[in-house]
Amino acid sequence: MRFLADESCDFAVVRALRAAGHDVTAISEFSAGVADDVVIEISVRESRILLTEDKDFGQLVYASSRMNVGVVLMRFPGTERATLCRTISDLVRQKDERLMGRFVVVQPGRIRIV
Repeated sequence: MRFLADESCDFAVVRALRAAGHDVTAISEFSAGVADDVVIEISVRESRILLTEDKDFGQLVYASSRMNVGVVLMRFPGTERATLCRTISDLVRQKDERLMGRFVVVQPGRIRIV
């Protein structure tokens, strides 16, 4: 699968998905500091599911019904960070293409797909 990791995305997630064979582009590697609207545009243009920990994308994509390829919003507090990579890797392996066009909120012990 193809992903775009926002700057807020823990880079360990990027490494884990790449290690699993996924095509992951990280904003921090080529366009640090770019506006959220531009991140969404890149995601759509390159057909990449957005990986983020920035709640603003909920408003920009989900609430405003903006065109998108899909968003995975990670909400993991510091005490639960050790399980983040495994949780995201498991999600991608289990749901695969069903993540396309969906807004997914991932929290410790809970995954909500809208």
